[in-house]
Parts: sequence; C-alpha cells; structure tokens
Amino acid sequence: MPKANVDPDLVAELAPAGILRAGINLSNFLLVTSKAENGDPVGVSPDIAAEIARRLAVAVEYVSYPDPGSLADAAERGEWDIGNIGAEPQRAKTIEFTAAYCEIESTYLVPAGSPIYSIDEVDRPGIRISTKGRAAYGLWLESNLIHAELVSTDSIDDSFKVFLEQGLDALAGLRPRLIQDVARLPGARVLDGQFSKVQQAIGTPLGNTAAASWLYDVVEELKASGFVAGLIAKHEVKGLSVASCS
Repeated sequence: MPKANVDPDLVAELAPAGILRAGINLSNFLLVTSKAENGDPVGVSPDIAAEIARRLAVAVEYVSYPDPGSLADAAERGEWDIGNIGAEPQRAKTIEFTAAYCEIESTYLVPAGSPIYSIDEVDRPGIRISTKGRAAYGLWLESNLIHAELVSTDSIDDSFKVFLEQGLDALAGLRPRLIQDVARLPGARVLDGQFSKVQQAIGTPLGNTAAASWLYDVVEELKASGFVAGLIAKHEVKGLSVASCS
C-alpha cells in the first residue's frame, strides 16, 4: 500500500515510531511453527502481523513472549502496538480485540479406564483438571467451571506432568497438542467435542480507538479474502481453522 494512501493519524496511533511492534506468543505451536535465521518467529501469527505492517506502510518488529500471560501483561507497559493473542474477557480489561481470525478447539484428555466419556461429564464435584494457567482455555475454565477443581501450572509441559504425577481426572488443552499427548499414554482418550474454541485475534492496548476499528476491518478482510486460509496452508498447520466472518 503506498504511503500516500495511509491515514497519518492511524499510523501515529498504531506505529508512532514508524515501526509496528507486534507482540507474538511463542508457546502456541500452531501459530508460531519455527524460527528464522535472524531469530524472528515464523508462522501464521508473524505473517498476519507483517501484513498489517505492510498495509500501514511501516516496518514490523516482533516482540516475542514465552506465553500469552506475559504478552497480555506487557500491554499496560506499552511494549507492543498489536498483540496476537487469544481474546478472553479477562484480557479485555487492558486490550481491545478484533474478532478472531482463527480458532482452535479446546477439549480434555482423560486417562485409561476413566468413566468420563463426554465434555458434559467433566464439570462435576470431585473432578480435578490440570491446565496451563493463563492460557486462553485456562482462563475460560476459570470463569466457567462450577463444580470441578482446576489445577493450574506454569506451562503446557507442566500441566501434562502434574496430570500424570497427581493422577488427575482430566487434562485440558488444545486438541492438536492433546492428540500428541494421548499417543504417549496407552488407553487414554481425547474427548470428542469442545468446551471452548480459543479465539485467536489481534489486540491493541485499550485507548487506541481508531486503531482498534481499523484492525477489526482488516481482520475481516483477511478472512473473507482467503488470506488467513492461505497462511494456514502455507505453514501446513493441522488443527487450526479460519474463524467465521462477523
């Protein structure tokens, strides 16, 4: 996009230094699939950020975080201009989100011999669930579980470890990761269906009103045009789907 066609007020709000700082969550292996020789993240999420920078006619700078919680925390510190992260109500206190550009199913893994066969059977008294704390699906469970006990950990690997060591009733996670985990546990099962879909969206710090409106329109266009679907195919990602247009 030629620079003459870009609203200067929009650039001033979203990339005041002439560089779009894009917060990237490195822990989502569906959205960040590898690393370039220069250390930049590679995948659907970085490519979405690069396209937004292209439309603003500015350079992109990736600001990487080890997990979504630390990325969300950085919004208040002004460390990034856009953040690619799951849209959750708890995060919306400091971040204004677009609609989702892609979705990932969240479900449960249960151990061999478990009497649990459906999603609806998990949220019951006495059931203990392991999850990665501050992941989008973990935040959803914190807000929506009524009877079951949630055991939160610092990482996805830790949630798997705690699930095994403490003999918990279920492990919550993204379906693609749980399919990998279940292969290591003879007799274990990944439940059909989902308790939520992680809505991967573009966020900008609260107060960037013009930027939020523009980003919303861009994301809708990227979905409708097939751009997002093309990125999923380009990076050969399984378990990621394009979100519906609003």
